[in-house]
Amino acid sequence: MDDLPESDAETDVAMLAAIADDLDAGFAGMVRGYQRVVYSVALRVGAGADADDLAAECFLRAYRALLGYDRSRILALRPRSWLLTILLNTWRNTVRGATRRPAVAMAELPDRPAPGPTVEDVVANTETRGELGALVSALPENQRLAVVLRHVVELPVAEIAAVMRIPEGTVKSHISRGLARLREQYAKEVVR
Repeated sequence: MDDLPESDAETDVAMLAAIADDLDAGFAGMVRGYQRVVYSVALRVGAGADADDLAAECFLRAYRALLGYDRSRILALRPRSWLLTILLNTWRNTVRGATRRPAVAMAELPDRPAPGPTVEDVVANTETRGELGALVSALPENQRLAVVLRHVVELPVAEIAAVMRIPEGTVKSHISRGLARLREQYAKEVVR
């Protein structure tokens, strides 16, 4: 937790201690503390409408993993990078599994009233964010992940390297190339 501001590191230590003492109550705090980051990354890696499901699956897998961890292992966790690693592995497995299974036509779902605008609706209604979101989603996977983790989630390079399981220099390269590609594509969009 060296890369986090002191208050965030203290919050994580307290949260991990709470999880070690009472998994159910402590885990609820972890979900509250990290649900926005997990959902944000899920939305931006390409899950789109499935971002809610992907984020929920991430937390379910995290909870199941914690059931088998002893106290010392729980206290040694870096929760943000640990959760994002679970999220990205779950997403990759989903993508890999979808390519192996043919699409099955679903029966039409009954109409349900929408409670109000979703996060996706709010983002879609903001023109610049929508344009940037489309440009980010068009980046190659490694560049997209590196840019989102660095500039949306604001993870330090070392933590991104741990999450993506690649060297820090490669992370920097992916971020640099991704940003250069975004600038180039955005300039083309503005000219139109």
